[in-house]
This record gives sequence, C-alpha cells and structure tokens, in this order.
Amino acid sequence: MADPKKIEAFYTRLKEQLALDTKWPAPYLFKFIVPASNENIAEIEVIFDGLGAEINTRDSSKGTYTSVSIEVKMKSPDAVIKKYVEVSKIEGVISL
Repeated sequence: MADPKKIEAFYTRLKEQLALDTKWPAPYLFKFIVPASNENIAEIEVIFDGLGAEINTRDSSKGTYTSVSIEVKMKSPDAVIKKYVEVSKIEGVISL
C-alpha cells in the first residue's frame, strides 16, 4: 500500500500544475491500465457516466491488460483529482 502522505503530496502537486497550465473548464485526457476484465472497464465507465466522456480501450498484445483512454470536459483541477481518486479504488488499476 502506498504512503498516504506521498499520495496527498502527489495530488497537491498535480492540482497546482493543472491550475497553472490550463484554463478551466477544459478537455482532459485520462489514461489508465487495468487487468483485462470487462468488470474493471465497466467500473471505470460508471465513474465517468453522464459526463459525455469519449472512452476508448485497447488490449495489450498478450491480452493481459487493457488500456483505457477517456477524454472528457472537466470543470476544474479538483474535479480531475476527484476522478483519479475514484478510479484508484478499482483493484489493479494504474493511472498514467
């Protein structure tokens, strides 16, 4: 399990960087890698449901993992971080 202080520091830096680099609301591209499972992908899709997100998936060459790219218009850096936190609760997910 990752150190909660390091996770908090990461999200604080991300929020600051997003606030400096982008005028909000703005489109944002989320990228995740998950163990290949329709359940994992469905869990991610539910998190972005109702936001008008464009979701694309691509299986790895061996079919072990699936990359999930999600482009969606987000309101603020806080909204982006909230989605990362929600997705991080899915077992085996890697945020890129």
